[in-house]
Amino acid sequence: MRRVRIADEVRLARARLTRIVEPGWEPAGQWLREFGAVETVRRIEEAASGGQEELALPGVRSERWAGLVARAREAPHPERDLARAERIGARFVCPGDVEWPGQLDDLGDARPIGLWVRGGPSLRMWALRSVAVVGARACTDYGARMGASLGAGLAERGWVVVSGGAYGIDAAVHRGALGATGATVAVLACGVDRAYPRGHEQLIDRIVEQGLVVGELPPGDHPTPSRFIQRNRVIAALTRGTVVVEAAYRSGALGTVRWAQRLGRHAMGVPGPVTSSVSAGVHELLRKEGVLVTDAEEVVELVGEMGELAPERRGPVLPRDLLPAATARVLAALPAHGTRTTAQIGREAGATDDDTTARLYELRSLGFVERHGDGWQLTRQAIRSVFPEGGVP
Repeated sequence: MRRVRIADEVRLARARLTRIVEPGWEPAGQWLREFGAVETVRRIEEAASGGQEELALPGVRSERWAGLVARAREAPHPERDLARAERIGARFVCPGDVEWPGQLDDLGDARPIGLWVRGGPSLRMWALRSVAVVGARACTDYGARMGASLGAGLAERGWVVVSGGAYGIDAAVHRGALGATGATVAVLACGVDRAYPRGHEQLIDRIVEQGLVVGELPPGDHPTPSRFIQRNRVIAALTRGTVVVEAAYRSGALGTVRWAQRLGRHAMGVPGPVTSSVSAGVHELLRKEGVLVTDAEEVVELVGEMGELAPERRGPVLPRDLLPAATARVLAALPAHGTRTTAQIGREAGATDDDTTARLYELRSLGFVERHGDGWQLTRQAIRSVFPEGGVP
């Protein structure tokens, strides 16, 4: 398939802006919409090269403008970033490229300037059938198991699993998808040539080999708290829905699901123990407007196509469940202990003596009752079936 590319000067301008402008900064999105990338960069560079810091673009305070100009003076030429990306097998994907995921445009002026992408598959194609699974870094064993199970289950069903590459739930989700030989995408808050946290260097390398690593920041750039927050909007916008597995009240993972709600995506949560502080934020989400999910099948039922339904959930089928209604009423008329006559059982069941007798002999053939003289009583097997909790009426 022929790869559609935007003009080189536009690509260079957008790549340069990723060095100058912080991710998700909406005034920059307004400039790109009104003036275009080339003109926006020209005005910033003109101020930087001329040593002038007068405002050349609207919607920004003079202090912020001075900071942008200072960044422009220090930023390397974008061709260096593009060459560095090429050396590590990465590429810079911009709006207008065939690989650009159109759903990112839902972010409006907060849309990424461009995305640095590392890995072989097409980001646009993968994002079409993707689900985000995020959660607490300091997760419990239960949360890690649920994250890995969701990652593997979604991957096995042909879904791309998107997360943030962090410790805790994110790592469990990625490993679950990788272990199922599935597709996974890590959206980073730093350059795609960096492993953050450092302990995830091998994990990031595995994701590059089997999936995609994506970020808004140019190669070599470092993460900051605000960049983690802004990264969440990309995760939410790329996918059809976001699942949160363990999150405290102030967890950053809840920011991702809030973005999903804002963008009209599905917002889902996995419940945990009500006494667990790392599930408190998830429970608040579920109490107000989120959808409770417990496995990959329930997630797919929400985000998938018509007919992709989770199986009906029910308890085990007991022998008494298979009895005809009239026979079941006769069985229910017998006490847990002791005997009753046919007439007593018939009155309790609302049946005639002849019908009650026929039902009792049917129950005896099935091992539910036994006859003692003129009376009938439940067998030990039937007592366990009729009164499974051990209760006696």
